[in-house]
Amino acid sequence: MSERTTWQRIARRIRVPLGFVFAAVFLWLARPTGKTMLLSLLLVVPGVWLRAYAAGYVRKNAELTFTGPYAYTRNPLYLGSMLIAFGFAAAAGSWVILIALTTLFAAIYIPTIQSEEAYLREHFADFDNYSAKVPRLLPRLTPATFPANQNASGGRFSWQQWQHHREYNALMGAGAIYLALAVRLFLHHRGVLESLR
Repeated sequence: MSERTTWQRIARRIRVPLGFVFAAVFLWLARPTGKTMLLSLLLVVPGVWLRAYAAGYVRKNAELTFTGPYAYTRNPLYLGSMLIAFGFAAAAGSWVILIALTTLFAAIYIPTIQSEEAYLREHFADFDNYSAKVPRLLPRLTPATFPANQNASGGRFSWQQWQHHREYNALMGAGAIYLALAVRLFLHHRGVLESLR
């Protein structure tokens, strides 16, 4: 049985609720401009796409996925989340948010990834071979190759898997954050926010 630290167990449980708390603080501290919102799309759009692409391949706890984005990085879902989050930090135009976000990712996602890797190593004999060929987070430039029979599902993208993982929530969430930032920008230009301080 894998040994998980207390912090790894806590990090896995609090990462989503903590994300909602961070979103509220983010919207309060954000100072978006039209330019920062447009520039943020360079990170947010690829992040949402990467999460959707990865969700269509992964069969969590059923098999070790080697294909699609998993041939480039072991954690494309987390990489996509990081792109989205840092994109929104850019949209917010706040160094405080960027520093807080970097700290949050280091404190929550690193232990979560370590915990998940311990699980995968324990349950899938091929994990060590896979992890030797594919980096943890930053992607390879070319896909790692593995024997064709290693993905029992055939290793192809599946819209059913994408729906099963409810990855449309990432797209809707990104849209909601952009809408909130746009409203904040509008209210700022109207002087409404300054009158509340």
